[in-house]
Amino acid sequence: MSIREFFPSRSDYSLVTKASARLDLTAGLSVAIVALPLALAFGVSSGVGAQAGLVSAIIAGILAAIFGGSHLQVSGPTGAMTVVLIPIYAQFGAHAVFAVGFVAGIILVVASFMGAAHSMRYIPLSVIEGFTLGIALLIGLQQIPLALGIKADSSSVVLSALHAIQASTVTLHRQSLAISLGTVAFIVVARKIHATMPAGIIAVALATIVTSALTLDVKTVGSIPRTLTWIGLPSLSDLPWASLVLPALSVAGLAAIEGLLCASVADSMVDVPAHNPHRELLGQGIANLVLPLFGGVPATAAIARTAVNVKAGATSRIAAITHSVILLVCVLGASRLVSHIPLASLAGVLIATAARMIDVRRLRDFVSHTTHHAVTLSLTALATLFLDLVEAVALGLIVATALSLLQSPREQRKHESEINEAEHVMHDAFHEDHLEP
Repeated sequence: MSIREFFPSRSDYSLVTKASARLDLTAGLSVAIVALPLALAFGVSSGVGAQAGLVSAIIAGILAAIFGGSHLQVSGPTGAMTVVLIPIYAQFGAHAVFAVGFVAGIILVVASFMGAAHSMRYIPLSVIEGFTLGIALLIGLQQIPLALGIKADSSSVVLSALHAIQASTVTLHRQSLAISLGTVAFIVVARKIHATMPAGIIAVALATIVTSALTLDVKTVGSIPRTLTWIGLPSLSDLPWASLVLPALSVAGLAAIEGLLCASVADSMVDVPAHNPHRELLGQGIANLVLPLFGGVPATAAIARTAVNVKAGATSRIAAITHSVILLVCVLGASRLVSHIPLASLAGVLIATAARMIDVRRLRDFVSHTTHHAVTLSLTALATLFLDLVEAVALGLIVATALSLLQSPREQRKHESEINEAEHVMHDAFHEDHLEP
């Protein structure tokens, strides 16, 4: 592969016309409406703050679109990435989050030029499904302390949720709980009434209005700078890298897996030129290299936001760039309004998002094809809940390989046929209904 193929060129926009550009602008607006509450929520959930989530959505959205290998992919903060960042922030602070993101960016850039994208193609869908299920559970559990109005007291998402539930029997913040439950209920009902309604941002707006009108005593997003602030290169010398090497690898691995998976899903949804996997890793790497310089949390491709982009009619990278520009305008002109958003409503948005990530009927149909799927998916999901995310994927791969080796050649052929059939069906439906609220 020529070195020129790794970088942007005029051919990236060769199919753009006036008509398609209008579609891209409309799609970018649709994605921005969906992305705004999620960017805020993921920033808050990571511990670094709402501003960091917005910065990530703006910068990663633009850079990954320009330098990445997919024409329709949308990048930004995601739930999976947030789960990795929580223990880093809890133990070492925001400075470590920025440093880990910067190092992960370096790893991704090096991996792209080394051709590492090829190896990602061999991850079984059962591992990806188990990983997605575990992430959904983690996102939901992560919101419990915020929804109950209780401060999280552990770097472990599971333990923090259990402690919050236990503490709520003594000090339950009813107003926060009501806002969270109200947000979830509104999103669920709104999605049933009209599937494409931007329920998340409407729910957050209503919660903000109610909170202000009734002067409820709940925590809000708080002051957000009205510009992108340069904070410079993170210092890498004064951090305990023995404890941060694995998190950096986790961030890089997660960005690679989600980026390539999302690009494949986008390709399957619409007739566009196929993505360049090596360039996709480069785009994610460049985005994560720049994000820490402005105080942004590590980011990766967002499958559901990409699906919104495609279904809204996007035809080129202009749509993802437009979504970031609109978010930037919100930072510059509407930061005062954003500061009044109750955190409990953002928790409700993420709870609804987590619930939509779990399609019980689809998972049941998937694992019923073969015991391989059931065992691999279940163990990967459990490992995602209780171990590091990269360790969870590695465990899933080991289990899938071991189960295959333990079979006789005849059983292997039979199960390979079943797996191919199941994965073909699942690929068509993968995340089709997982549009973020």
